[in-house]
Amino acid sequence: MSDRPPLWSILGTFVGATLFIGATLVYVPYLMARWHLSPPLFGWEPMRWIGMALMLLAAPVILDFLVRFVVHGHGTPVPIAPPTRLVVRGSFRYVRNPAYLAAVVGLVGQGLWFGSASVLIYALVMWVAFHLFVIGYEEPTLRASFGSEYEAYCRAVPRWLPRGRVR
Repeated sequence: MSDRPPLWSILGTFVGATLFIGATLVYVPYLMARWHLSPPLFGWEPMRWIGMALMLLAAPVILDFLVRFVVHGHGTPVPIAPPTRLVVRGSFRYVRNPAYLAAVVGLVGQGLWFGSASVLIYALVMWVAFHLFVIGYEEPTLRASFGSEYEAYCRAVPRWLPRGRVR
């Protein structure tokens, strides 16, 4: 098997990620907050800067996830063209679902930055949706595709909250 990712995985990731990220992390929060700075939540100005820090922390995790799916997994984050190799490097060493976690963290950051309770509620709704998708579709599909390799990964790496040390 070649170490070079197929061209379709690069193109599919670019298109799929652009559409998904554009819709869920940019367009919907924009509709909710109009990217207008409302008074800070709880009347505490540092909430904005906590929000900005969360957004800045989320971005490289999402980028790492996308690159690893292409380079190491030889696939895309789109379910119709998933990776053909189990990806366990980079941010995947800490949690099994780094992109979903980073997306929720980024949405919480936007909610705090813009002072928007509706964006925070949307972040909660998205976390529930991601969780249901992971347990209802992704994990069974990965078990079927990668068997004992995926089972060992699940035992070593938590689904959502990173452990103190990396295995």
